[in-house]
Amino acid sequence: MAEPLPPTRPRIPGSGLAKGLAVTLRTMTKKTVTAQYPDAQPELPPRSRGVIGLFEENCTVCMLCARECPDWCIYIDSHKETVPPAAPGGRERSRNVLDRFAIDFSLCMYCGICIEVCPFDALFWSPEFEYAETDIHELTHERDKLREWMWTVPAPPALDPGAEEPKELAAARKTADKLAAEAATAAEAAEAAELAAQTADQAVQPEPPARDTPTTTGTTTDPPTDPTTGTPTDPTTGTPEPSKPSDPQDGAS
Repeated sequence: MAEPLPPTRPRIPGSGLAKGLAVTLRTMTKKTVTAQYPDAQPELPPRSRGVIGLFEENCTVCMLCARECPDWCIYIDSHKETVPPAAPGGRERSRNVLDRFAIDFSLCMYCGICIEVCPFDALFWSPEFEYAETDIHELTHERDKLREWMWTVPAPPALDPGAEEPKELAAARKTADKLAAEAATAAEAAEAAELAAQTADQAVQPEPPARDTPTTTGTTTDPPTDPTTGTPTDPTTGTPEPSKPSDPQDGAS
């Protein structure tokens, strides 16, 4: 047996009209804020879908965006070029070179599938929206115009502090650390080579010739004498030395 519904409160006639008038009165008392476009540009959200910008350096002409587009509004032309081998004895390679990349915005429905399926991050959303034309044929924009819109693409939002580091950033940091270590090793090797060269130059440089200095080893010098009498004098005091007694044996001989 179904339970009976609770009794409803009787509505006062004109209560809805009174609520509407109350909202109108509250709005009338507030100051109106009107953006005077185009003098004042609107503040668009960072993920607004305006136009599609092309980062041409990342495009490999894989054609995924054109194949997945539900409106078939992306036109791509390319040709192949032969790339010489990177090392002697290697094989030549061929690569696709982009000739034309155009988007017909008169057909585009801004679904963003082309941006999602691009494996090399060559397409981005730009908040630009002022691209109206008087002729519908002029809404097909080529890669030069798409490249200009690329510089208005906002920066990606910051990552969650608890999220893992992107693999691309980790690989780039690892490469930078490796290059810095190689540069430091090369600088140390260059400094050691310079120091060794300086040491070798000092070893090869001839020694200056020795000056002639008087030597006393194995030679005899005459004692100083008095210039008046010719008798030997004491070298410390300059007084004449006492004469030695004559040996009687000298006279006898």
